[in-house]
Amino acid sequence: MISALALCLAVSGARAVWADAPQGTPSIFAPASTPATNIRDLSLFVLSITGGIFVVVGGLLAWAIFRYRARKTDDDSEPAQIYGSTQVELAWTVIPILIVVVLFLTTARIIFAIQDAPKPPAALEVTVVGHQFWWEFRYPKLGIVTANELHVPVSSKQDPKPTYLHLLSADVDHSFWVPQLAGKTDLIPNHPNDTWIDPLHPGLYVGQCAQFCGVEHAKMLLRVYVDPPDEFAAWVNQQKQPGVQDASVVAGRHVFETQACTNCHRITGTAAAGTFGPDLTHLASRATIASGAALNTPENLRAWIQDPDHLKPGALMPAMQLNGEQIDELVAYLNTLH
Repeated sequence: MISALALCLAVSGARAVWADAPQGTPSIFAPASTPATNIRDLSLFVLSITGGIFVVVGGLLAWAIFRYRARKTDDDSEPAQIYGSTQVELAWTVIPILIVVVLFLTTARIIFAIQDAPKPPAALEVTVVGHQFWWEFRYPKLGIVTANELHVPVSSKQDPKPTYLHLLSADVDHSFWVPQLAGKTDLIPNHPNDTWIDPLHPGLYVGQCAQFCGVEHAKMLLRVYVDPPDEFAAWVNQQKQPGVQDASVVAGRHVFETQACTNCHRITGTAAAGTFGPDLTHLASRATIASGAALNTPENLRAWIQDPDHLKPGALMPAMQLNGEQIDELVAYLNTLH
């Protein structure tokens, strides 16, 4: 029991340091949001109880093995048999029941505290749609649609600004999971789910789909950027702008509008109004492409357009069979879409 409690205290102490500097690697032991903190605390509570049980049972077993080990002086007679003790029977029946009841009630309290949390008027609302194999983020009150990289404002106890996520699926089961911000919540076709986060520290938090959804499930990554108020306001203003129309890349825009790209993708200010693939209006403002599978560089973007399977085998985006000059013109155009 002591060793388990010591482990929990050590992890709790380290968490205070980790949470102040959000990590690029997801960890449930570095919570930066109220739901994640509640889940971490519950995990440590369960770990302390189960760790204590392990120490007690393992210790008694080790003592019994050593104390009653076979000796050379032993004869082959059967040892004395001691039959049922009411006190012992009650102890190993009642104690496990009490432990299970405590764990059940504690878990239920945390579940209801997260699910039934009241939504304040200042809450940001985002609709999350899971696709094979990427994320769509819609901000209905702001008129913004983006993909794979979610931007939310930082929250605080003095000025709470939680983000409420309405979870939908466009095809199969997915699961939204950013360990430092909240627990896993499934996105199930025709069965909307909801969750919320209130990140207390600005920074980047990473996660991914936690439900096997097809061949590229492992590369259905997501990034949550928690922005200070002024940076979030600037991001919102940028995302509301139509796609940049740069005369120097008109050839690339022509390639985009005359190929099948417009069937799947949307760029405001152009004829492209597809909804099957990600909205590309501000593609160049994102740090990654292919749902986090690669950095958003001209080289990677060119490779992605030329052969999506090269970066993400099994992706549903087809190769467009463009020649080298067309791809270069298209990449140049897409790189202006900030």
